[in-house]
Amino acid sequence: MIKIGHRGAKGYVAENTLASFEKALTLNVDAVELDVHLSSDKVVMVIHDDTVTRTTTKTGLVTEYTAFELNQMGVPTLENVLDLIDRKCIVNIEIKEPKATQEVIRMIEGYVSNQHWDYAQFQISSFNWEVLEEVSRTNSAILTGVLTEDSIEKALAFAEKNTCYSINPYFKLLNPENTQLIRKKGFKIYPWTVNSEEDLIFVKSLEVDGIISDFPDNI
Repeated sequence: MIKIGHRGAKGYVAENTLASFEKALTLNVDAVELDVHLSSDKVVMVIHDDTVTRTTTKTGLVTEYTAFELNQMGVPTLENVLDLIDRKCIVNIEIKEPKATQEVIRMIEGYVSNQHWDYAQFQISSFNWEVLEEVSRTNSAILTGVLTEDSIEKALAFAEKNTCYSINPYFKLLNPENTQLIRKKGFKIYPWTVNSEEDLIFVKSLEVDGIISDFPDNI
């Protein structure tokens, strides 16, 4: 069972910051999960919301700012994060903005070709399943994870049709029956976001393949 740090180590350090990913590495995570949007100059930025309001001192849409301006607010580029991680763990890139898809694919291909990364060290996940279809069409070597917060059955049907790698469900959707079914169909199971001791005990009892948590050291 692998330990996946949610937005770095969100329970300890401000989410999706370089400091948060550094913290996750010190906690010996097997993987980190992060979120991406595009800046106004089409640079892939690591930030969860489509606005900067919640996580910076500024307001407005991410797409209204350049990469340099976002960097000044403490928002890293995906390149910043990948260079920091430097193959020390797997990186699960959740694409929030579909327009970022091709740029993320190009970046992954570049890190595999030029920086000695392996495709197995990346996963692209999304709640927008059209993004996952686009990834599979463009480069089937990139692993894809189907994010869902409402239906394991629909996620499974999509994953089978599109040869995805994993189902990444809201953990409360899981039970022994559907977990066994996912496993039988050959997909990995990476539930999110599991934080409390009680919830961790429950999810571990299902023998999932990995857990996404704000406190990955508790897994």
